[in-house]
Amino acid sequence: MSSPVHGIPSSEVEVTNISSHGIWLLSDDTEYFLSYDDFPWFKDAPVGQILNVEESSPGHFHWPDLDVDLSKEIIEHPERYPLVSKAGGYAP
Repeated sequence: MSSPVHGIPSSEVEVTNISSHGIWLLSDDTEYFLSYDDFPWFKDAPVGQILNVEESSPGHFHWPDLDVDLSKEIIEHPERYPLVSKAGGYAP
């Protein structure tokens, strides 16, 4: 008798493009555009740090090198989550 093999499911997430206006993120056959106006943490980040993205749980994206965590909800509706300035900088 054998037991089924259980593993940790992982979603594939990928940065598909980086431009002068923002980045494109692909997850579950959906591509999202993250503009630098709404997500300024990526604007001056090195390419390698932008490409290093994980989907830690469905719809939750983490860039460990940048210490940035974003949900699909925030990406789809950044106007609902405005950046708040604290001491002259952006507060994620």
